Amino acid sequence: MKNILTLVIVALGMTAAHAQFPGGPGGMQSGDGNGRNRNTTTQQPSLNLESNAPKGNSRITGFVIDSAATQAVEFANIALFNKATGKPVDGTMADEKGKFTLKSIAAGDYKLMISFIGFKDKTIDNIKLAKGQELDLEVIKLSPDVRTLAEVVVTGEKSMIEEKVDRMVYNAEKDLTSRGGDAADILKKVPMLSVDLDGNVSLRGSSNIRVLINNKPSTIVASSIADALKMIPADLIKSVEVITSPSAKYDAEGSAGIINIITKKSTLQGLTLNLDAGVGVRGSNLSLNGNYRQGKLGITLGGFGRMFYNKAATTLDQTTIQNGMSLLTKQSTDAYDNGLFGRYNLGFDYDLGKNQSLTAGVSFGTRNMIRNQDMTSNLFTNNALTSTTLRDVTTRDLSNNVDMNLDYIRTFKTPGKEWSISTQYSRSNLTNNFNADLLSQSSMLLSRQKNLNSNVNQEATIQTDYQTPIKANQMFEIGAKTIMRQVNSDYSYQVAGATGEFAADARNPKGLLNYNQNIVAGYMSYTYSTANKYTFKVGSRYEYTTIDAQDQIGKINIPSYGSLVPSINISKNIKGKTTVKAAYNRRIQRPGLQQLNPNFNAANPYNISIGNPNLKPELTDNFELALSTSIKKTYLNASVFSRSTNNSIMRLSSPSDTLAGAIITTFENIGKQQVVGANIFANVYLTPKWTLNGGVDVYYNYLEGKVQGLDGTSINTSNSGVVIGGRIMSSLSLNKGWAVQAHGGMRGNQVTLQGVQGSFYMYSLGVRKEFNNKKGSLGLATDNFLGGMRMTSTSVTPILNQTMVNNIYNQNIKLTFSYKIGKMSFVAPKKTKGVRNDDVKEGGDNN
Repeated sequence: MKNILTLVIVALGMTAAHAQFPGGPGGMQSGDGNGRNRNTTTQQPSLNLESNAPKGNSRITGFVIDSAATQAVEFANIALFNKATGKPVDGTMADEKGKFTLKSIAAGDYKLMISFIGFKDKTIDNIKLAKGQELDLEVIKLSPDVRTLAEVVVTGEKSMIEEKVDRMVYNAEKDLTSRGGDAADILKKVPMLSVDLDGNVSLRGSSNIRVLINNKPSTIVASSIADALKMIPADLIKSVEVITSPSAKYDAEGSAGIINIITKKSTLQGLTLNLDAGVGVRGSNLSLNGNYRQGKLGITLGGFGRMFYNKAATTLDQTTIQNGMSLLTKQSTDAYDNGLFGRYNLGFDYDLGKNQSLTAGVSFGTRNMIRNQDMTSNLFTNNALTSTTLRDVTTRDLSNNVDMNLDYIRTFKTPGKEWSISTQYSRSNLTNNFNADLLSQSSMLLSRQKNLNSNVNQEATIQTDYQTPIKANQMFEIGAKTIMRQVNSDYSYQVAGATGEFAADARNPKGLLNYNQNIVAGYMSYTYSTANKYTFKVGSRYEYTTIDAQDQIGKINIPSYGSLVPSINISKNIKGKTTVKAAYNRRIQRPGLQQLNPNFNAANPYNISIGNPNLKPELTDNFELALSTSIKKTYLNASVFSRSTNNSIMRLSSPSDTLAGAIITTFENIGKQQVVGANIFANVYLTPKWTLNGGVDVYYNYLEGKVQGLDGTSINTSNSGVVIGGRIMSSLSLNKGWAVQAHGGMRGNQVTLQGVQGSFYMYSLGVRKEFNNKKGSLGLATDNFLGGMRMTSTSVTPILNQTMVNNIYNQNIKLTFSYKIGKMSFVAPKKTKGVRNDDVKEGGDNN
């Protein structure tokens, strides 16, 4: 029988921590690295229960929830009293999901008391328990105690940003301006992240990151983060976790860190249906999601579709030195984008027993992106105009992907002890083709060109994890994992005259890439929390990688390699409101599909890209020191960091050997990168209903590598500079369900090995009205309403001087609608485990 007074003391300590700032400084005096608070010391005072209370075979269960927030009241205190004598006969504590169970109760008349700091006590009288009866009290709602909450209403409310032991959490469900958008619209507002005009994501200036969805990978993300973000609706995102110092449990990939997108999950008993719709100048969306949960079985079924349309304009001034001549290319392009994205999912979870559960799911995604471009190119040789070409290009970026998972988790009587097995199969079929018509200056068709490129990216994963507490203040974790990954690409070029059939292009022979990568990994991690509020988490992971690759010529010799990846995380809680953290980890970054694919993409014949299947992984050492604190109504987080990368995969551009005025861009392991920087973020409650938060990122970036010289040989080069970025957001809750939110963000010029990638900015304003007891909402939002965005990028080497200007006409106004129907009653979500593959480099950035 648990000691009730002990539980009250423990709960008091945990409640005081949460009242400071949930997930923030007050909630981090001891942690397990997964955002779960643990008790470091426990006293054992005595409490005299009714000594002659008989034992029996009956039991009482129930769930405790907050009546205002409709969420679990973690670790609420439960006491059972004999109604006749008024003396306590048993007691327990609710778990982190609000669930409690009283066992071995004798038949009789009882009353039950539930209490927790910040809530009014709740008493349930007239409990008549029969012999062998299992009484389910179902949902028990605790009402907030206004007298207590008056002190914590400013800091106790779940804020837009939360700081946890090993991650920063952006609560996207509180974001009004991104409704009707996609995941990229959410990530633009997350501290430490930057999203460029094409949707490429970087963390602290590096695109070497891994994006997970609900702790799980997807091959569509491995193929292109930017494309994957367009397929995830903003309305279904609950939060975004930024993990800058991953523990040994995570895959070693993602040299800058991990971004974990958490989608909304059902916490409802019964049958519900959610409808979300939006229409705007640049895009429209429609989603329908249903949840059925009864007893041990839960089923989710949903679908989301989004149409996207936009236009852009690009100008290119490019000077190259080829065969001793100076060639100037001037090009202007008008582009029109039309996209259709969809994602559909079916999921099951089932309680096999009290401590066992099984989850399974399948999701299907599709992307249909079509870009029409009108290109006018003028070529000057030694300052004399030598040719003018007109080119109409239609690019088709099509894909479909499927993710299937089956996961099993077993928990034990010892809190925190669990074992899990997770499996996943993921496959993407991608098509990236273009058709080009070459026109005369009078717009007559001269010739045609076609590039056919189909890709398959698939992986199968099996992993097992086991964790067990050692006493009350230690945790040991161990696990193993294998990933079997396959990337295939087939490509060819075809040409035709103004009339007639297409035939193979002899100048660009067809090719292929068959790339098989197998990874076997194991890890150990140990967490120790001291009585004076230090928390140490140390671990190490070993990964062994084998690669079997071949192209149209033959086998590509890529040796196997092993990687030992240590990690150390230390935190210290100071006076309950301030936490200091220090971290070190080593990460590796394997090349992604876009960087490996050897397809010669000449949709723009003056700016050609090609992958490199011979790429090797890069290694990065990360150091971080951070401080988070609450000062009255302000939460502040500041950090300094450094990152050193060897064998860095960098984008390299050089003049073409065969096409006058053109450049070819590929990827090489030629560089070294060193970054030193700082982040500062603050969240201020101006009033209980008005918040202001924002942050600034500053870092110094030094790049070193090789470029092509005048004589055709490689020469050493370097580039460096300071990059500044920032964001600011304000949210105001008004009466009668009205709310207003505004956001602005920017990133300054970012250095690359060969030049500078231009700055950009963005802003939005939104308003929302909730109705029918918050079941429905209607919103209006606008983005960049004062005009589009413009970004100028340059590249400079001894034989190349390029300036590219991108104009994105992305002004937008959107109207959103959401409504929920169905029977809604609370049920605690079952704990689940899933596969994490966070090991592939995205290929959209320059660093």
